[in-house]
Amino acid sequence: MIDVPDLEYEPKDPLNYRPGIGLIGCGAITKDHCVAYQAAGYDVAALCDLNEAAAIKRQSEYFPKARIFTDYRRLLARDEIEVVDVATHPTVRADIVRDALLANKHVLSQKPFVLDLEVGRELVDLATRRQRKLAVNQNGRWAPHFSYMRHAIAAGLIGDLLSVHMGVHWNHNWVLGTEFEEVRHLILFDFAIHWFDMLNCFMGSREPTSVFATYTRSAVQKARPKLLAQTMVQYEGAQASLVFDGDTHSGFQDTTFVAGSLGTLSSQGRDVNNQTVTLSRDGYHLTPQLKGRWFSDGFHGTMGELLCAIEEQREPLNGAAENLRSLQLCFAAVESAETGRPVRPGAVQKLAQS
Repeated sequence: MIDVPDLEYEPKDPLNYRPGIGLIGCGAITKDHCVAYQAAGYDVAALCDLNEAAAIKRQSEYFPKARIFTDYRRLLARDEIEVVDVATHPTVRADIVRDALLANKHVLSQKPFVLDLEVGRELVDLATRRQRKLAVNQNGRWAPHFSYMRHAIAAGLIGDLLSVHMGVHWNHNWVLGTEFEEVRHLILFDFAIHWFDMLNCFMGSREPTSVFATYTRSAVQKARPKLLAQTMVQYEGAQASLVFDGDTHSGFQDTTFVAGSLGTLSSQGRDVNNQTVTLSRDGYHLTPQLKGRWFSDGFHGTMGELLCAIEEQREPLNGAAENLRSLQLCFAAVESAETGRPVRPGAVQKLAQS
C-alpha cells in the first residue's frame, strides 16, 4: 500500500510580519473574517462601518482594542494600518480599494472583485504603480478539500487534466427578505464565483474557449432570484461542468470530480465544510485525513497568503490580476444565461444586469 501524499494545503502565516489590519465593512460575513484573524493572532487594529453598531459589535466580540470608524477615509489615514480588508458590497468596493491603494495600503478585496473587468485592470495597474499588494478574498482556495485537490493537481499527481465536474445541491432560500434578493444573478455571480475560481485554479494556464450557461426558477422556490443554474465550459482537449441546485430541501450534497490522464480526484460531503477527498491512481484509492473547515480556515488562508506575499515581496497566489481570469468565466456564464448563446471568456467586460 502506498502512503497518502503529504501536501502543504493548510493556510500559512508570515514568519515575522504582523501589520496593523483595518477591516472596512463589518457585515454578517465578517464574523468569519474575525474568527480566522483572531485565531491566527493577526492584529486587527481598526474596524469601520457606516453602521457604527456593526463595528462596535465586532470590536466587543473579537478585537476590544480596535479603533472604531464610520468613515473609511479616517481609517486609511492611520499610519499604523498597513493592510486593509475591504468587505463591503461590490457596488462601492472598487472606490474604496482605489482609495486604499492611493493611501499606500496593501488590500484584500472581498469577492467578487469587480463588476467591470476594465476597472479591475485599472486597480491592478494602480497597485503595481504604488508597489502595493492587491489580493482577492477567494477563500474557497483554502477550503481543505479544494486546497488539497489544487495542490495535488499542481504536483502532477493525476497527470494532465481532462475534465472537472462540480455540483452543489443546497437550499439558498435563506436570502428571503434580505438585500441579497436584489442580486439578479445571485447564483451564477455572487455564489458561483468560488466555483469558477476553483475551475480556474485547477485548469491553470489552460484557456477556456466557450461557456454555455442557463438559469431558471424552481417550481417551488420562495426567494426572488432564480436558484437553479448550470454551466458548461469547453477547453481544447478538456471540459468542465458546474451545477447549482439552490432550491434543494433535504439530502444536501456538494461534489467535485476531477479526471486526469493518470488518475482522478473526487470530494463529496453534505456541505462545503464537511468533505472527504479521494485520490485514485494505479489501482489505489487514497483518502487523506483533512484538517480544518472552509469557514473559517478559508478566510485565514486568503489573508495569510497576502501577508506572506508582502513579507516575501512576491505576488500573492490570490492576486487580483490572476483573479480577473475567474471573473471572465463568471461574466461569460452570466451573459450566456441571459442570451441563451455560448460566450467566449474575455468577450464580456461588464457583468450583465438585465
